[in-house]
Amino acid sequence: MKSHQALPAAFAIIAALSGTALAADPATIDWGQVPARTVTLFYPGQSSFQWLRSSAHPGGGMVTQGGACVACHSGQEAKLGEKIVKGGALEPTPPPGKNGSLPLSVQVAYDEQNAYFRFQWKTKNNYPGDGYPYYRFDGKEWKAYGAPRLSAPAYKGEQPAIYEDRMSMLIDDGSVQNFDKQGCWITCHNGERDNPGQPNAAQVAANPFYQAIKRADVRKYLPSTRTDENASWDKGVPLEQIDKLKAEGKFLDLVQWRAHRSNPVGMADDGYVLDWRNFDAGANPFASNMDAKTKQPRYMFDAAKAGNKAFSDQSPPKNGGVLLLGQNAVPFDANAGWKAGDLLPQYTVSAENAKGSAADNKHAKGVWKDGTWTLVWARPLNLRNADDKALQEGKRYTFSFAVHDDNITTRGHQISFPLTVGFGTKADIEATKLK
Repeated sequence: MKSHQALPAAFAIIAALSGTALAADPATIDWGQVPARTVTLFYPGQSSFQWLRSSAHPGGGMVTQGGACVACHSGQEAKLGEKIVKGGALEPTPPPGKNGSLPLSVQVAYDEQNAYFRFQWKTKNNYPGDGYPYYRFDGKEWKAYGAPRLSAPAYKGEQPAIYEDRMSMLIDDGSVQNFDKQGCWITCHNGERDNPGQPNAAQVAANPFYQAIKRADVRKYLPSTRTDENASWDKGVPLEQIDKLKAEGKFLDLVQWRAHRSNPVGMADDGYVLDWRNFDAGANPFASNMDAKTKQPRYMFDAAKAGNKAFSDQSPPKNGGVLLLGQNAVPFDANAGWKAGDLLPQYTVSAENAKGSAADNKHAKGVWKDGTWTLVWARPLNLRNADDKALQEGKRYTFSFAVHDDNITTRGHQISFPLTVGFGTKADIEATKLK
């Protein structure tokens, strides 16, 4: 892990990018005085909510009765991850060379206005994973190019494996049943992308519940939003019940730092898990670069600033390649002499376009150096949005951490068992009060 002195510089960058002052003076934050907790993350494969409660899991009966994962597996994270990642019932398509576990250094501090997080972890690859799939011109149309490593096109070698590194936090204030005992397994289910029983697009489109929530695929959700004991993906409760659960705060906060789609502007996105993996109200720092009507990109690179109007599939960058609105992007010109193999990013990124509750995480900056990400992140205390968990002094919360790297998304991450974070109270990780 790298020096604590990296923090002030990183905070200075995010403060300058956002134009907003932090409550704490970055020059006075001494993370060397804040205890660091090493949390071992591990590869979970397809160990879903349903698998956890099945006879295939030796502890299925205990879990069904509300037992905690750590009752049997505390200290076994690395062993579990290394076993699962090699292949078998829980991992039918093991990613070659994937590490089964990952040490994550976690530090937490706070003041009157913000909670401050500092994370460090080593990446599998010797470059920062800040690339993202592109749109490729084939001579007639712009089509997706590149894919996460576990997707069929990348796994079979039909597409290059490209995806951004991510760092995620799930947060609960005690409102979601069993999250404190079973963590993110409460949100991961059969039927989700890259999990057993994944439905095709036609099956999802034909399902009345997914028609009602206007979603085209299955992503994270809470058991309380399904009608059957098995929390099946296709058996949703009435929308009125979902509205009631949300009004009662019975959802999980999900905040994600993304190396490609948020880090270049010093932000993280903001979302929540209830009936689906939703984004908060407002707008994220990233937006689609495809015009649904014209079937063409919205923006291309400003050649005067970026050196060219696009990349080439003959030498796609391993990382970077971000379209920053107002900086290196200009409106797409269909008559700019496009050639087969030209690449443009699938997303544009902009701090100025982020707004509302979705833009709460205005200060989240990761710096990759010598194989290690150092991420500093400020999240406001006492948020009053209907889609946020309000972190407050004197309270304890349950967190679950996750890291995606090595060009992988969905289940190909490393995750933690749930643990508590306290702000002025006893917890597994006790935040340091800044003076």
